[in-house]
Amino acid sequence: MTSTDTQRPWPVPVRTTNRVLVACWAAILAEGYDVGVLGAVLPALADDPAWSLSPLELGALGSYALVGMLIGAMTIGSLSDRVGRKNMLIVSLFIFASMQLGAALAPTPGWFGLCRLLGGIGMGGIIPVAAALTIEYSPPQRRSFNYGLMYSGYSLGILTSALVALAFLPTIGWRGVVGVGALPVLMIPVLWRVLPESLEYLVSKGRRAQATDLARRLHVDPFVEQDWSARPVDVTHAPTTWRMSLAAVFERRYLRATVFFWIALFSGLLLVYGLNTWLPSIMRSAGYDLGSSLTFLVVFSLASAIGGIAIGRTADARGKKKILVVFYLLGAAGILLLMFPNNIWVNYVFVSLAGIGSISTSLVLTGWVAEYYPAHSRATATGWALSFARIGAICGPLVGGWIGSQDLAFQWNFVVFAVIGAIAAAAVALIPRVPSPARVQPAGAGARPVATDVG
Repeated sequence: MTSTDTQRPWPVPVRTTNRVLVACWAAILAEGYDVGVLGAVLPALADDPAWSLSPLELGALGSYALVGMLIGAMTIGSLSDRVGRKNMLIVSLFIFASMQLGAALAPTPGWFGLCRLLGGIGMGGIIPVAAALTIEYSPPQRRSFNYGLMYSGYSLGILTSALVALAFLPTIGWRGVVGVGALPVLMIPVLWRVLPESLEYLVSKGRRAQATDLARRLHVDPFVEQDWSARPVDVTHAPTTWRMSLAAVFERRYLRATVFFWIALFSGLLLVYGLNTWLPSIMRSAGYDLGSSLTFLVVFSLASAIGGIAIGRTADARGKKKILVVFYLLGAAGILLLMFPNNIWVNYVFVSLAGIGSISTSLVLTGWVAEYYPAHSRATATGWALSFARIGAICGPLVGGWIGSQDLAFQWNFVVFAVIGAIAAAAVALIPRVPSPARVQPAGAGARPVATDVG
């Protein structure tokens, strides 16, 4: 089986799909809060006389978690294809939630940065694992929509961090707002009970009896393994190794797609984390007070949550490449138009376009990565793509910090980020068609897959 097949080796009941969606949505919501909280408290952190941080130092603090996310996306995404996707999602959640408490109690900027770095490892692991599980347990015609629905938790998590800061920052301070990010650790027992392990993972490891038992409990009927031998597949019945999962990412027929997926995600995450970190501060520089500046972050994240669902549904119906290119360009236009002294309601429209054209579009692009590659390498492909993209994410806060440290006009932020959005659109346009699946030769026990590339 490949993630591009229109048929599945087994039907998945709607109830099971919904279980996976809710569990992954909750984990992504928790991550979204931890990602968004620094942008929400950054103006207060900048005014903290105990630390007296410069714009460049604030940008560096925003990048520590992203360095951890780079490591986590690569290692945890790959480990999930070896030791289980459910296990690694739970471990990732525990890591980043517990580290949020450490960041809230940090006595110095160094300790704060270390906790954000370690927590970022967990945050980096959530996305590739949740992506692989959501794609696996969704019917082909709803994969982008379900992925957008699941990933709306990311934007809603950022929204929650902005709302918590608006409501409680004056009373509990930035430490209290950051500390709220530790509460999701209480979800772990529920997620452990609700979330099923990946059937694809169990079959790829040769654990057929366990897969059959799980399929029975999930009411997956029929679950007939021998159907795999009659279908186009990318793996044999032999257990899949980590090297096999990684080799598919750089295989000749996938190499061009890998390059342009990575460039597009690099640019997209630079937009996401650059704007998420600096948007309130940039809008303060444009003349808005703290409350209004945080409202821009609320609008940015709320629009991206709604936009992700809408773009996912549209991408399923009209094709992913065309829709992603259009919305990256619309996002770039919205970002650029924020540089002008518009009416605040007009700027809300433009910041909505910026949110949709950065977070929403990048999340659907991430779902396409998970769907594009063979089933046995979904989490690995997504994890490695996101690991490279995390370099862009790390650059996002640093770009805003550098512009601030150079005493450039605030409008330069919007010019630079708009150009990056256009680069993302160009990279998506260059992604080739999905290669045809490798097919297992019918004769001989030692038959090997033969690739036929139509891309």
